[in-house]
Amino acid sequence: QVQLMESGGGSVQSGGSLRLSCSASQYRVSTTCMGWFRQAPGKAREGIASIFSDGSTTYVDSVKGRFTVSQDSAKNTLYLQMNNLEPGDTGMYYCAAQSSRIISSLCAAPSWRPNYWGRGTQVTVSS
Repeated sequence: QVQLMESGGGSVQSGGSLRLSCSASQYRVSTTCMGWFRQAPGKAREGIASIFSDGSTTYVDSVKGRFTVSQDSAKNTLYLQMNNLEPGDTGMYYCAAQSSRIISSLCAAPSWRPNYWGRGTQVTVSS
């Protein structure tokens, strides 16, 4: 059974940084498409970053230049480095993964549709 476990969330002030981690079990990081989704209070869940098996990445405009998604095959872990955080970044952050190989154009935020989800980690940014 595939399990994705997020960690690293917390409360920070505007301008601060956090690094989220997603540890995978029964799933090999960097074999297909993985990424991060965010759900702000009262809003729908949205894909904010994705990474393909070749290491190519995509981001939504609201986080581009501030967030970086990466993967470590040796540790079987996905990361999201978040810098210059803003109150609008507040929400629950979910790690997500694709169950099968897809072409790179389908591994793109915000439109890609994963099959596996973690339970989420809360990020709160205060002004």
